[in-house]
Order: sequence, then structure tokens, then C-alpha cells
Amino acid sequence: MTEFKRPVIRRGGLYGYERALAELGLSPVAGADESGRGACAGPLVVAAAVLPTGRRERIRDLADSKLLTPPARERVYEEVMSRAVSWSVVIVPPDEVDRRGLHVVNVEAMRRALARLDVTPGYVLTDGFPVAGLGVPGLAMWKGDRMTACIAAASVIAKVTRDRIMTELHDRWPCYDFASHKGYVTPEHQDALDRHGPSPVHRRSYVNVARVVGENGALVLEEIR
Repeated sequence: MTEFKRPVIRRGGLYGYERALAELGLSPVAGADESGRGACAGPLVVAAAVLPTGRRERIRDLADSKLLTPPARERVYEEVMSRAVSWSVVIVPPDEVDRRGLHVVNVEAMRRALARLDVTPGYVLTDGFPVAGLGVPGLAMWKGDRMTACIAAASVIAKVTRDRIMTELHDRWPCYDFASHKGYVTPEHQDALDRHGPSPVHRRSYVNVARVVGENGALVLEEIR
């Protein structure tokens, strides 16, 4: 992806980058973000979004998904889904994360999510990592989900999608309490992992899971049916 000079932001706010890029003729602007990089269980979920540009179309309370309470996140999610010009989601299963590596699948999933959008972006903003091969200019932004609306929207889509998946996985393997921690490492999750061994949705390439596998051989908890 061609790296262009950062646009000049005349005014602050979450929509500042999109506004500046539109003034340069580089719209629509797409954002991409992920959920689940740090989790040791469950899928990696990546989303992309293009938001409308009108001031009246701005989404109330839109923010980095990690800064929103679960009820607020669900509310913002519904508004994003109803107002977005285009959006897409890519779900990477845990065994693919193990087989190919987290960074590789994360960047590729961003590329796939952006390619699946119904509109061709004029510019792409990604959270954290540059994504090559899109054929349009773009910028990787540190903490982009707190700086730009389209990345924040993608973060909300990815987070809510993944949380719902983890709640479904909780019903299949309730002893891990996925509904509470969503597959991230907590003392309670690690204790359950130590006692029961890994489930089929745990990432065996992660150190804390690999250690348990090493101590218990091929111990895998069977799905509750």
C-alpha cells in the first residue's frame, strides 16, 4: 500500500481524519480493526467499515470499543450497523492462528475485510499495522480506534461479533466461563485451563496454553453435548 503524508487535521475530534481526507478527494475512507489478539482462546475477528460523511449522520457515543460499557457497545454497534455505508467481518479460527501465526493472519484478515467492502475506499486507515496490496493509499495508526471514527466503528463491530461468539462457546464449554472473560487470560481462566486442560478452541501456540498441553500431554476437554 502506498504511504501518503498524514492529512492536516484542522480541528480535533474522532471524525477529523475522515474530514481532512475527504477535503483532499480521498474518500470514502475505510477503517479496519481487530478483536482477540491477546486472547488465548477463541477466534481472531477483524472488521472493516466505511461511515457516512455528513455531520448529521455521525454516530452518537462512537468510541474505541474497549472504552465502552457492554450495554453502550451493543447500542453503538446497532447504530453502526444501520448507518454504515459498508461493513465486513472476517473470522479467523484459533487453529489457523496457531498454524500461521498471529501477525500474519491479523494483517491478512484486515486485507480480506477491506476487500470485501461493497465500496472501493479512496483511503484506508488501519489500527496498528500497515496492510499492503490494497491498491489504494493508506495509513497505519497507533491507537487508531481512539483517533478516527471509521476505525472505532470497525473496533465495535469486531468486539461485539467476537463477544457473541465467545458467549456461544461458553454454552459448549461452560467450565472455562468464556462468557465472562471472552477467552482472555484471567486468574480464573488460567485456573480452569490448569484443571481441565485446553478445549478445542484454545490457541496452543500461546505460552500459557502450550505449558498446560506439555504438562498434560494431549489432554483436550470434550465438548458438552
